Amino acid sequence: MLEKIKTMYNPVPGMAPEKIGPTVGQNIGKISLPSTTLHFFDLGGQRDIRSIWPKYYDECHAVVFVLDACDQARLSETWEVFDEVLNSPRLLNLPLLLLANKQDSPSSLSVAEIRESFDAWQRARSNRLKEEEADKITNKGKEKGKEPIRTAEDAAKAAAEAAADGPAGTASEAGAEPGSPLEAQTWDDGGAKDERMASLDVMGASALEGTGVRDAVNWLYIRVQNARKM
Repeated sequence: MLEKIKTMYNPVPGMAPEKIGPTVGQNIGKISLPSTTLHFFDLGGQRDIRSIWPKYYDECHAVVFVLDACDQARLSETWEVFDEVLNSPRLLNLPLLLLANKQDSPSSLSVAEIRESFDAWQRARSNRLKEEEADKITNKGKEKGKEPIRTAEDAAKAAAEAAADGPAGTASEAGAEPGSPLEAQTWDDGGAKDERMASLDVMGASALEGTGVRDAVNWLYIRVQNARKM
C-alpha cells in the first residue's frame, strides 16, 4: 500500500507491485501535501513483528489498519489483533481507519461485509466472555458447597479471628477481589471506546490498481489537519 502511495504522490515512483513482498519490519515513506507532510511507517503484520507496534504509538497522529479482504480464513485472527489496536489506551484519542485492501479481487469482501464481519466477531466474543464468567460463578458455587462442615467450636474460633482482623474490604463487598479482571474492567475510560466504535471508519482500496488510495490519504490529511488545529 505504501509503495502505491509513493507512486501516486511523489516524483520518484515506489516499487513495482511484482517486486513487493510482505512487509518485514518496517517500510518508511513520506508525501508532501498542501501545508502538510505525511510521514508513513508501514509495519509488518507478522506475529513476531507486532511487538514493535507500540513503540510507534506515542509518535503517530493517526493509524491506518490495513487488512487483506481476500484472506477470509484468517479474519478471526485479524479481528483479535485489530481489537487490541482499537482498545489500546495510547491510541484511543487518535484517528483510526480500517482499510480493506485488495478490492480489485473478485473474492474480496466488500466494505459492508468487512464491517459486518467485525461486528459479528465482537458479538460472538462478548457472548463467550459472558458464558465464561457464568461458568466461573457456577464453579465457585460448587466449590463452596464442598466445604467441610464446621463444628460450633470452629465457628466460634473463626468469628474471634475475624473480629481481631477488622472489617472486610470493600472490594469483596463489591464482588471483586483486589487485582482481579473484574476490577480492571470497571476502569472508566469516559466512554472513549464506545465513541470510537460508533465513529469507526471503514474504507476499501486496492494497492494494485490504486483505487481508494486517494480517498484514504485524503482521510488522513483532513484528520491530521484537524488535530493540528486543536
